[in-house]
Amino acid sequence: MPDILPPAMAEKLAELHLAALHELAAELGVPRFRLLRREQLVDEVKARLGAGEPVAAEPEPEQEQEAEPEPEPEPEPERRREAEPEPEPEPEREPLEEVATEEVAGALEITPQRYGFLRLRGLEAQPDDVYISASQVRRCELRPGDQVSGPARAPRRGERHRALVHVDRVNGGEPLSDRLEFEQLTPILPKRRLALDHDPSDVLTRAVDLLTPLALGQRVLVLSAPRSGRTTLLRGLARAVDAAEGPELIVLLIDERPEEATAWREALPEVEIAIATAELAPAEQVRLAELALERARRRAESGADVVLIVDSLSRLAVASGKAAEVKRLFGSGRDLAEEEAGSLTVIATVVAGAEDDGVAERAVMTTESSLIRLDPELAAAGVFPALRAGECRVSNEEELREPEELAAARRLRSLLADLAPVEAANLVRERIQGSRTNAELLAALGG
Repeated sequence: MPDILPPAMAEKLAELHLAALHELAAELGVPRFRLLRREQLVDEVKARLGAGEPVAAEPEPEQEQEAEPEPEPEPEPERRREAEPEPEPEPEREPLEEVATEEVAGALEITPQRYGFLRLRGLEAQPDDVYISASQVRRCELRPGDQVSGPARAPRRGERHRALVHVDRVNGGEPLSDRLEFEQLTPILPKRRLALDHDPSDVLTRAVDLLTPLALGQRVLVLSAPRSGRTTLLRGLARAVDAAEGPELIVLLIDERPEEATAWREALPEVEIAIATAELAPAEQVRLAELALERARRRAESGADVVLIVDSLSRLAVASGKAAEVKRLFGSGRDLAEEEAGSLTVIATVVAGAEDDGVAERAVMTTESSLIRLDPELAAAGVFPALRAGECRVSNEEELREPEELAAARRLRSLLADLAPVEAANLVRERIQGSRTNAELLAALGG
C-alpha cells in the first residue's frame, strides 16, 4: 500500500502542539500515548497515518448545539474501512494545520452534557462564543471557569458556533500540567491589607477603610435595606479595588435592572462584570452566578488575588431557592497558604426585607470576617456616610494594623459608641474631610 501521508503534513507534525498530538494519537488508537516522549509520539502518529489511517481536519465529534446537543457519531466499522478503495497518495482534504483559524481566549462554561463554550466577551452567552467538544474537555481535564486559549475554526455546515481546534493554554499554563484544586487548598487568616483610601475625597470608601479595614481573603458582609446607599458603596469599593495594584476584580450582579447594568459598565469599563438582568429566568441567573464563582476560584488556584463583589446574596437565594448556593458562594472567600495559590475575597450584600425571607442572612451570618451595616434612616435624612459606625466590625484587626494605629482605631470606635447614629456619622465625615489619608487621621487621634 503506498504511503498516503502528505510530505508537507509529515514535516509539520513535529511542530504541532502537544495537546494536538494527543488528540491525533487518541483518534488513531495509539496505545498509552500519554507516556510517550514527544519524538516517539510523532513517530507513532506518522506510522499510523502512513499506514492508511484516516485523519480528519477536526478530530472531534459533531458540534453540539447549545440548546439541544446532537449525539456523537459512531466510529466507522473496520471492515468498511478495509472495503474502501485504496486512497490516493495526496488526499484532497486539507491538513489540520492548514485550516483557516483565529486565535481565541475565553472563560470556559461546561454544560451538563460535558461539552462547553468559551465566553469571549464577559461571562454572558454571546453569538460569537466558541464551541469546545466534550472530548477536549475530558482529555485536557478542563474545569468550569478555566481561561482557555487556542485556534478556532469557522463553523461548518449545520453548525452555529466556531469550534476550538485544540487547546493551547489553560489559565496561562500548559494543558494537563499539575493543577491545584480549590477545595484541597489550605485556608489561612487574612493578613494582607487591601488599602482603599486612594481617593482623599471618597468619604464613604475611606469610612469603610477606617472602621473595617479590608484584607485579601476576607468574607465581607454588607447588611443593608432598600435605598440605604448600597449601590453607591459597592461602586466606591469597586473603584478603590480597581485602583489598587495587584488584585483582579470581578463584579456579579443578580436580578439587576437593565439601566443599572449600563451604569455599572460605564462606571467601570475595564472591569469584568457579570450581570444577570431581571428579565432572565431564575435558572439562568443561577447559572451565571455559578460561572462567575468558578471563574474567581480558577484564578485564585492559579495564583491571582481575586476580589468578587456580589449584589446580592438575597437575590441569589430567591433565584436558586437554596441556602446552599448562598453558603457556597460566600464561603469561598479565603486566603490560601500554598505558595502557588492566591486568594479570593468576597464582598457580598444581603438586603433586609427581601423576598428570600431572611434565608441569605441566616445562611451566612457569623461566617463573615468583616461586617458593614448601612442605615436607611441616615440615608433618608441625607446623612453621609450612612454607616452604623458602632455596628461595623472586623475580625483579627490586630493582624491588619500596626500597634499604634490599632490603639487609635479602638479609641475612635469607643468615642463613636457613645454618640447617636447621626452624630457618629457626622463625626466620621468631619474627621475624614479634615485629613488627606486615614493614616494621618488616626495618627492625629493617637496624639
